[in-house]
Amino acid sequence: MFKEKLSLVPDLPGSYQMKDKDGVIIYVGKAKNLKRRLKSYFTGNVTGKTKKLVSEIASFEYIVTSSELESLILEITLIKKYNPKYNILLKDDKSYPYIEFTKDKYPILKVVRNIKIKKNKNNLYGPFPNVGAARRVVEMLNRIYPLRKCERLGKEYCLYYHIGECLGYCKNEVDKERLETMKREIISFLNGDSGHVLIELYKKMDDASNKMNFEKALEYKNMINDVNITLKNQKIVLNRDVNLDLFNFYSKENYLSVQVFFIRSGTLFGRSKKIINYSDTKEDAFLEYIIRFYEKEIIPREILVPDGIDALILSKYLNTSVKTPYRGDMKNLMELAGENAKIILEEELKTITNDEKIRMDAVRELSGILGKTKVNRIETFDNSHLFGTYYVSGMVVFENFQPLRNEYRKYKIDANVKDDLKAMEEVIYRRYYRLLMEKGTLPDLIIVDGGETQVTVARKILDDLGLNINLIGLKKDDHHRTSLIVTSDLVSIELDIHGHLFHFLTMIQDEVHRFAITYHRQIKNKGALSSILEMVPGIGVKRRQELLRKFSSLKKIKEASVSELSSIIPIEVAKELKEYLKENSN
Repeated sequence: MFKEKLSLVPDLPGSYQMKDKDGVIIYVGKAKNLKRRLKSYFTGNVTGKTKKLVSEIASFEYIVTSSELESLILEITLIKKYNPKYNILLKDDKSYPYIEFTKDKYPILKVVRNIKIKKNKNNLYGPFPNVGAARRVVEMLNRIYPLRKCERLGKEYCLYYHIGECLGYCKNEVDKERLETMKREIISFLNGDSGHVLIELYKKMDDASNKMNFEKALEYKNMINDVNITLKNQKIVLNRDVNLDLFNFYSKENYLSVQVFFIRSGTLFGRSKKIINYSDTKEDAFLEYIIRFYEKEIIPREILVPDGIDALILSKYLNTSVKTPYRGDMKNLMELAGENAKIILEEELKTITNDEKIRMDAVRELSGILGKTKVNRIETFDNSHLFGTYYVSGMVVFENFQPLRNEYRKYKIDANVKDDLKAMEEVIYRRYYRLLMEKGTLPDLIIVDGGETQVTVARKILDDLGLNINLIGLKKDDHHRTSLIVTSDLVSIELDIHGHLFHFLTMIQDEVHRFAITYHRQIKNKGALSSILEMVPGIGVKRRQELLRKFSSLKKIKEASVSELSSIIPIEVAKELKEYLKENSN
């Protein structure tokens, strides 16, 4: 059906966008030759995820560019803008943890994740394979070296000073030479040299043993074992001291298994693995993965990729050295990464394909119940209250029953709301009014926790907004187990508790409940004053900090006039805060 349009496509580089029957962009790609690439979708033999993509294509568009690099930049820009469902979705991937050794006068060691906002990346070490490993290293170094532990220096000695793990930076004049020695030894360790750290550990072990403190001596002995085992297992025999990231992949049945080795100072610092179900060529999917990977990670000075991948275009895009090794240790290491990628995919492929089939069966079952051809994107809501009356809400998003965690949202509900239904009214209105204003992606289905009453309330809000979105409620039985789907028409449909759909709907319900209750607990754990300020709409992080800085206690905020409070926050917010404090003064 695209024969005539395909004949008009030029033999030039560019980016193309596939759209479904609703005009939604479902895939963005690039090509050296647009005509050849687009023809391959409709005249070639496609399988797997590509076949599913082609079945949903109702139209396509393309943009011609002057070079392949320009087409790559355009492709990534459009992917970020539209987030097409058939492109590689990496937005839920968490960034890897790094250790930061701050460049303050008195430095601190800490674990950080959001490294993209760091101005100086020279004092970051990693990435570590997981946050637990990074924390263990920081804890060990803080035990060995009496570094500053407090973010802000106090006026009195802290607990760490009294147990010998801090030099008392808040009150003492610290020996500069000793501080510089500690810095050198810590940086040396973080760069892969364990010598100085092991010497310090042996000293502390012997000292504890001589003082008959055998429990403490055993702690240091275990630390020594941890250092030796970790570094011995990670050491790679290379002819040079290198810092680079190495990528390789293995593909089968439209699945791409990617293996990344993080090599720092000739040491395998950590590795990453990812299995992707891709729609285009394996080479383009691999290239896209690397580019999206570095949206959250530090780009190293050197990256290695396997033969067949366009290293030059990747180098230009990332503005760093990208090479393909053809001999020697690096070639062997590349093959090792490829073999690891193959082993992981072969081991997990059967499980992955079975899970995929089960999920899609459940999607089809739900679509059949609702009489819809498509139910891919689901948004689900749950409420949790604070102080017996004050409400928060959580929303989770699933695509084909897979969570999109970066799209989860938390909501502070108006202080006057006293029940679940009012909380639901507010959060449904706020969520979809905003999506309408911002022209965001609307879901195929909204799920609320409850039966006919909850569905009726949510349906009214959607009708008021002029939105015809599928809506269901999940109703529990006397054993607090989800047993019925309540449709928009208030028809109850019994679920087969042994079926796949029951399993996935229960999973979604558990996830949104966990998310809402976790938000509730996080706020409570911040303490009474911070909790109250957190819960008043209009008081964000900055305003909360300013109020705490000026008034310092709940008592002083209660005593302050609206006029005094409005010197920091808007007068309407100040009035609401005073009203809320009055209602919860007991």
